Amino acid sequence: MHFIPYNSRVEYHKYPFGAVPEGTAVTFRVILPRYICCRGVDLVIASDEGDSASLPMEWECMEGENEEWWRVEYTPSAMGIYWYKFTVHTDGGDMYILCLSNGCGAINMGGDPWQLTVYEKDLSTPSWVREGVIYQIFPDRFCNSGIKKNGVSGDRILRSDWGGEPMWAPDENGDINEYDFFGGDFKGIEQKLEYLASLSVSCIYLNPVFEAHSNHRYDTANYEKTDPLLGTQKDFVSLCRAAKKLGIRIILDGVFSHTGADSKYFNKNNRYKNIGAYNSKESEYYKWYKFVHWPDDYKGWWGIKILPETNEEQPDYLEYITGENGILRKWLRLGASGWRLDVADELPDVFLDSLNRAVKEEKPDAYILGEVWEDATNKISYGVRRRYLLGGQLDSVMNYPFAEAVLDFAETGNAEGLMSVVTEITENYPKPSLDTLMNHIGTHDTVRALTRLSGDATYFDDRRKYSGLRLSEEQRDRGIRRLKMAAALQYTLPGVPCVYYGDEAGLEGYRDPFNRACYPWGNENTELVEYYRRLGKIRKDYSALHEGRFVPVSAAMGCIAYARVGENETIVVISNSNGHEINYHLQPEWFGVTALMGGECSDCGENVKIAPHTTAVLLKK
Repeated sequence: MHFIPYNSRVEYHKYPFGAVPEGTAVTFRVILPRYICCRGVDLVIASDEGDSASLPMEWECMEGENEEWWRVEYTPSAMGIYWYKFTVHTDGGDMYILCLSNGCGAINMGGDPWQLTVYEKDLSTPSWVREGVIYQIFPDRFCNSGIKKNGVSGDRILRSDWGGEPMWAPDENGDINEYDFFGGDFKGIEQKLEYLASLSVSCIYLNPVFEAHSNHRYDTANYEKTDPLLGTQKDFVSLCRAAKKLGIRIILDGVFSHTGADSKYFNKNNRYKNIGAYNSKESEYYKWYKFVHWPDDYKGWWGIKILPETNEEQPDYLEYITGENGILRKWLRLGASGWRLDVADELPDVFLDSLNRAVKEEKPDAYILGEVWEDATNKISYGVRRRYLLGGQLDSVMNYPFAEAVLDFAETGNAEGLMSVVTEITENYPKPSLDTLMNHIGTHDTVRALTRLSGDATYFDDRRKYSGLRLSEEQRDRGIRRLKMAAALQYTLPGVPCVYYGDEAGLEGYRDPFNRACYPWGNENTELVEYYRRLGKIRKDYSALHEGRFVPVSAAMGCIAYARVGENETIVVISNSNGHEINYHLQPEWFGVTALMGGECSDCGENVKIAPHTTAVLLKK
């Protein structure tokens, strides 16, 4: 007889499910076959901090003639990541229960310990985040108001052909020294706020807006000023105020692990009148950077010399960014509602701790979002396990594991892989962070979702070969069908959906800069925009999608089904990645559902017909 002695994702084996606040009693229960003649079982648990315990489990009962149940209760007293397994004592020697996959354990078959995430007991995240939709804007490419700007550097390539193909012109060494600008600005965004409100957007995430000399602006030149091509500080304040009237908040991109070499702080190009770190060792900014041999031998971010790394723990730099009158507080006071932290996993704990204190003191409901591409609860960087989500650092992170799994499912029908990733994240993440995850399926760093899902596997090392490349009509139609299917998953999984500007309008594009094209005002795919509007309204109207429990139902043969169970309703989601219609028979507790989107209910809501490459969103009151 095949036994699963322990499954961390089943509540009679472990209660409560998933991560827990410190001081929470956790019940563990293993089930063993009678024939192994067990004399005792120990729960063996240890934290990354070195604390460990071996707790004897109590014999609980017999279930039928073949099963013995053993249980123990354990209360972790301190936050941290804990790892546990079980030792089974028999007359023939000790055996071990370890995790093989998907939370399921086995006896003496190898495997790894299970993870138990224990977070700060008072941990909370901003409620306004989880109730809405995030919209990411690459500022230069969203909307150009046409208003004349002052103080724009004369060495910029200013484009007048809105919607033209972005320029990609590396020099003979592969370096980019020239950037084109289409002139998107704060006033342009303000003009489109009503449109964003119609999508149920409640939060705009802006890529960097501070003065910089590239169109992406990740090479900050001056944290204290907005880039003149975007508009003035007054324009930024006006945008925040206008957005707030529509229930929309603004979060900014904080790039603190490096600056631009062409900046007031480093001043390699002598653009600025002040003395930068590159100009003199006596510069007030000299200690901010990691010089090996001044001035030309210094550490650049990922070796890129135009992006000199900062020393984030240097007291003067720390004060400048996180101090009482620092950069973080300045922009919060001017109207921002939070910060997205570029390469958060490259920022040391000292910096993140100080940043969290500054942001939360200034605006307690501000949102702190980190860029972490892996599972943020067990990520190791700087040689240590990071504690981003345990309390006192990040509210949540960009959900790259979800993004990749959703896109893979839409492309290949890998339902089992998607369910595994989603369940692992829901198991490992603190509930407050889980509810505020940024669920994207495309960003400025990735190929556009429509292009990815089109079935076109074109890949070139030389990005210049993407110039002029467009999807065929067949590829585009396939991509749009799959995009709709993926977007419905994005809007209904735990976390908050984030739309990369233009995805909802049908923008396509390969690797950057081609994924950063101008929003196609007047040429949108209006049917796709309306689809996103419907998704936004569904998410807004049903609280189960903000905070309801995630309940996995099935994942097989290109179809995934799950439920979000709230206090007043249940939302059932079934996604069909096959090229044929399926007829899905519901569990009895969900008979009587009605279709909100994408499904045809029959037999009093016992069965749902789901068309090829579509996702059904169903309501059970």
